[in-house]
Formats: sequence, structure tokens, C-alpha cells
Amino acid sequence: MIPDRHARAMLPIPDRAAPGLTTYDAKDPATSFPPIEPLLPPDGAPNVLIVLIDDTGFGASSAFGGPCYTPNAEKLAAGGLKYNRFHTTALCAPTRAAMLSGRNHHSVGMGSITETATSAPGNSSVRPNTKAPLAMTLKLNGYSTAQFGKCHEVPVWQSSPMGPFDAWPSAGGGFETFYGFIGGENNQWEPALYDGTTPVEPPATPEEGYHLTEDLADRAVSWIRTQKALMPDKPFFVYFAPGATHAPHHVPKEWADKYKGQFSDGWDVQRERTFAKQKELGVIPADTDLTPRHAEIPAWDDMPEELKPALERQMEVYAGFMEHTDHHVGRVIDAIEDLGVLENTLIYYIIGDNGASAEGTLNGAFNEMANFNGMAAVETPEFMISKIDELGSPTSYNHYAVGWAWAMNAPFQWTKQVASHWGGTRNGTIVHWPAGIEEKGGRRTQFTHVIDIAPTILEAAGLPEPTLVNGVLQSPMEGTSMVYSFNDPSAPERHDLQYFEMFGNRGVYFQGTSAVTKHRTPWVMTGGALAAFDDDVWELYDGTADFSQARNLAAEQPERLHELQRLWLIEAVKYNVLPIDDRGAERLNPELAGRPTLIHGTSQLLFPGMGRLSENSVISIKNKSFSVTAEIDVPERGAEGVIIAQGGRFGGWSLYFADGKATFVYNLLGIHQFTSRADTVLDAGKHQVRTEFAYDGGGLAKGGDLTLYYDGAAVGTGRVGATQPMIFSADETTDVGYESGTSVSADYTAQSSRFTGKIHWVQIDIGDEDNDHLIDPDERLRIAMARQ
Repeated sequence: MIPDRHARAMLPIPDRAAPGLTTYDAKDPATSFPPIEPLLPPDGAPNVLIVLIDDTGFGASSAFGGPCYTPNAEKLAAGGLKYNRFHTTALCAPTRAAMLSGRNHHSVGMGSITETATSAPGNSSVRPNTKAPLAMTLKLNGYSTAQFGKCHEVPVWQSSPMGPFDAWPSAGGGFETFYGFIGGENNQWEPALYDGTTPVEPPATPEEGYHLTEDLADRAVSWIRTQKALMPDKPFFVYFAPGATHAPHHVPKEWADKYKGQFSDGWDVQRERTFAKQKELGVIPADTDLTPRHAEIPAWDDMPEELKPALERQMEVYAGFMEHTDHHVGRVIDAIEDLGVLENTLIYYIIGDNGASAEGTLNGAFNEMANFNGMAAVETPEFMISKIDELGSPTSYNHYAVGWAWAMNAPFQWTKQVASHWGGTRNGTIVHWPAGIEEKGGRRTQFTHVIDIAPTILEAAGLPEPTLVNGVLQSPMEGTSMVYSFNDPSAPERHDLQYFEMFGNRGVYFQGTSAVTKHRTPWVMTGGALAAFDDDVWELYDGTADFSQARNLAAEQPERLHELQRLWLIEAVKYNVLPIDDRGAERLNPELAGRPTLIHGTSQLLFPGMGRLSENSVISIKNKSFSVTAEIDVPERGAEGVIIAQGGRFGGWSLYFADGKATFVYNLLGIHQFTSRADTVLDAGKHQVRTEFAYDGGGLAKGGDLTLYYDGAAVGTGRVGATQPMIFSADETTDVGYESGTSVSADYTAQSSRFTGKIHWVQIDIGDEDNDHLIDPDERLRIAMARQ
């Protein structure tokens, strides 16, 4: 083997010309230069594929004993290894930031999610440049790099079309190609997509069979084929991160119908079935205990009988969604196999970036925007029953009930967000690498963590951790390579110390024992003050003899508990976890939190062509009076189309022209549409069109009177019966002169929404009164967390 001549600890690798004879005439026979060689990693470096599924518990996939059929995960595991003690951070953005850097999530500023960032180093959502991302390291060592799917690591003030793009995958993130979405969740049928940093529309409509997961798989397959066709000697690093199976649970009906009737016995029985199957498969030890259901989670038998058919369908849809996702993951893996490079491709199939999500309320949701706006009561059992056939379809924005999330985390306690217990952080993971792993169908029980992936890949590729990247001295990676365990199932675990923390839920694992304390329950966010951190009750578990954290030893071993509590504190200081932050409103107010904001004052001026503006980028009109004024040129053929629209089918507002008349529609949760229309057609020429909304006041979500004006003269009035107090959408945006995504009004589609005239500017002004102070701080925090 030719020795590697590159100084790879410094990236980019310095160009070092070898001294030698320089001739005067190129025709001189002594003229000789070495051929130009493309940069490659060391010989034998594998291709790498990371598959990261969203919001999937340990007990969901059939590969780990769950009810959701995942044949491709099973096939991959049969040719590789299952890790049953692999851990995440309990929340999506922190897990992703940790995985892509090889550092703990507070070390890279992602203590929680971008929407709750503060100026504290561990919660800033800004990755220090001393901790370069894995993709950058691989790219600068000669890998081709691409990401497909979800990116929730962009600070909210950097997520507008103006960037800066330092944290975007294809700019500062090290990926040469990015196709996917920015944020915590997205509509699977009509997503807001980016190609690099450029907004793009989906290539087809739901009616034409479009689904985001299939699109992402198509893109990944095409990119991998192209890469191997044009650069067969160069390895690739592909990060495939579909938005599935995060809510909304969107899937073609035939996939959900496969599970008809399979969940009629409810979540308690399903949990027991999964537990038995896990023992049968050997993915949990034979002496594991099934942890009991906590009082905060209702028993299936206590749920209203009339609601149970809708609850069953929620789980059928989720199971179909999971199987559908696995199917398209399989297409990516099949493409690699068809190219003949599966043998030397290191694949991580991580089934969940945290535990299953309990953010769907105790009853589940048809449109989770109702819950986000404190209006879950509008989704009565009767309403849910009436919408059974639409669950999972383009007309829904659905989520399953808390009980199903609990069942999908079998055999563990708790769910996503709860970083203290394994139900929030233990995710079944499969590793496949025929060239580097001898055993097929093996099981590994060493404690591992998502921060271990980056150092594993570097070791497998024969690459050192860089000490200098782009002129910046790098801090060491905090994970431990898993390569030592690939061919030695009995090897002593090397990652034997790990802290956990999320919104005050915290724990520490050390040499087989874990100490944990749960500070807050994900779905109980309002009513009653949280306990002081020092008053939280800690539990102690023997991880060697108690796989599921079922037997609390705190009373029996108080000294051991105290030792681990002190160790948690030491680790917390080391990795910027302190100060622990469970605040609500303060973290959601940029000025109080200490993070930048794009919005200042009571007025905002927008211009034609501006679009994909997130709610963080646009002045809020909620719970107050407002006006929208536009200066436009109306063509001779008349005005049609959108002036400005915010939100979409599941909530929002739009000022547009229909049949030549100015129209304003307020769409309340996709359930009620309040439409006001001008009495007359607007003539050709230059005009100002204005709508004024006079808020009723006296609280949140009130209605108000609406007036439309042409050039200062009133031309129409209307009434908005009620408004959304908190959020219009988790993924829809604001657009000027058109509407992307789903449409607020049925009067037009995204394709027909473009304004036929010319827009000079649009101005939004808000009134002096503001009822936002009436919003419970914890309610705002709950909404922010449930959107990630």
C-alpha cells in the first residue's frame, strides 16, 4: 500500500510542491511533473450512508420487535449488527447537531431547539467554528458529500432567504449537495423545499402521486448513481434524513390500510405484544421487565368508546407511514447494491432521532395546529370520527395520541423530550459494512451514543481528527469510535460516561449505572409551577441487570446515587449544560433570550417576489389590530392572484384578487374561512389596496371587523369570527405576489396564484394594543418544542 502523503490533520490539506528540476523549455526531455491527481481519502476508505428516521421509538420498528413492518431494516440487520444500547439526545435538532459534529449537543450550542435559543453558549444554536462538522472534514479529505431531507440546525434568525448560510448544509455544513427542508417538520404532500439555498417547488402534486419521502429517495438514488458514474474512485458520504416519521403523519391510504384492525386492542395490549416480540428476537435481555404506565398516560380502557375508532386509525396511519419510509430507504440501499459498492459502504440506519413523540395530545390530532393554538377542544370526538378517512391525506395535518407514543417506546418509560429515561433517548440502530464487519445478524450491547458516529466514520476511513480546519484550531471530538465493537461482541464498552439533559430532564450514565430525574412531562405544559431543580426526585438504575430502567435503587443505594448526581454536575460544567434552563416566555422572546431577530418595530415593508418567509421573519398580526397596504398596477385585462399570503390550508390569511375584486380571507385552522370581498372591480392603473382589521380585544383568539379600501375609499366590509393566537403553520411561509405550498383559499392554487399585475410594495402595520401578554409562557414553549 502506498503511504498517504497528505497532512490531513490540517484542513484544507496544504498544497506542498515538491522541489525538483525546473527546465526552461517544455520540450526539454528532462521536463517532468507529476500528474495532477484528484484528492482522495486513504485507500480503502468506505462509502458512508447515514439514515436517520425522525420521531421513532425503540419499540416501533419490526426490526426491534415493533408492529411497524420494516423489511429493509430487517434485511440490513441480517447482514450486519443491531445495537440495542444506542442513544440520542431526546430531541431532534440536538441529536442532529451532535451526530454531525461528534460532540455533545450543548458543546455545539444546541442544548434544545433553534426556536428556544438563548445567548448562553450551550443553548445559542450556533455551532462554534472550533467544532467543524463531519461533512466538512470528509469533503476536505476527498469525499463527495450530499444531504437529503431535514435540517433543523439553522438558527432561526439565519433561516430567511438572506441567510447568512453558515449553518445551512450546502454552505457551512460541508455538504456539496442539499435537497430538503429547513425546520422541524414539513408537509409530506406539499413541502417547502430547498435545492442548496434556493427555494424550489415539488416536482409534482399530491394528485399526481407526489410524496416527500419518495422524492428524497429519488434524489438520493440519482445523486449516488451520478457520483459513481463520474467519480467511481471517490467515496461518497450521504446523509439521508427524511421528515418521516415526524408529524404530520402523511402516507398514501393503501399503506395505512395494510394495518386495518391491528390496533383495536389499544396501546396497553400493543405494548405487551411488542415486549414479548422483543424478547423473542433477542433485542432485549430475557430478564427485562416491562415498565408500568405512568398515571399521566391514560389507559386504553379509559378512553371514550366513541373516540377509539379514530385512535385506532391514528396508529394504522403511523404504522403505514413507518413502513412506507422503510420502503424508500430500501430503494436507496438497493441502488448502492446495484452499483456493486454495498460491500464497502458503511451504513448507519438509526431508527429515530429521539423516542416516539408524545406531542399529539391525549386524544391525538387531525390538525395539530389546533393544539398549537390552544384550540384542541375544537377537535371533538365527533369531529375526529368524521375525519377518519382523511387521516394521513393531504387534507390532514395529523398526529397520534400520547398512548401510542408510549407504546412505541416499549419497554421503556417516557417519550421524546424526556432525556432522563431511555424512552426518550434509546433508539434501535443497525450498522452494516460487509468489508469491515465479519458477523452477519449480530447483536451489540455496548453503550453507544450519537456522538460516536463521527469518530467511527473517521476511523473506518483511516482519517485523523483534524486539528485545524479553515485556519481555526479544533477542539477534540467527544464521542468514541464504535469500530472496536464491530468484530468483538464481548469487547468492554469504551463509551462508559455520558450525561443527558433537555429542558431540565436530566441523567447520567457511568459504567453500567444510570441516575436520572424527570423535570417536566412533555404534554403537561400548562398549569402549576415546575419544581425547583434541587427538588426534582432522582432515580437510580443498574443498567447491567435492568435493561429497561424498571427497578429504582435510589432508596437502597443513596451513596451511589449521590456519586452519580455529582458526576452529572461535573459533566454539565464541562459541556456547557449550565445554567439549566426550563424557562418559557423568556426563551421565546428574542430580546430576553439574547438572540438576534429580523423583526423590529410595528411596521414591515415587503416587496414583490419575496417568499418563503418563515413566521420568525414576518411581523406578527396575532391578537391585535393590523392593516395590510399594497401599491399595485392593475393591467387592462384586470387583476387576479395573490398580493400577499401567510400560512396555508391549515391556517393563515391572504389578500388577493378574484374576478377583479380585492378579497381578504382568514382561514381558521382549515375549519372556518372568513371571507371579505370588495363590492367593485378595481380599474386598470396604479392604485393602493388596503385591508384594515379591527381586533375585538379583551383576550386571545378574538375576532374583529374587516374593511377593504381602494385608494382610501371603503369598498367592502366583513367579519372574522375568531383568529389563531399562537401560530399559523409549522412549515408554511409568507409570499408576496404568489403563494407557495398549500393555499390559504380554495379560490386559487399555488400554480394559479401569481398576481397578474405589478406589485410595487406591501406594508404590514400593527396596532398599539397587544394581547400577547395574556399567553401563558409555558404554552409558548410547548408549541415551540412540538414543532421540532
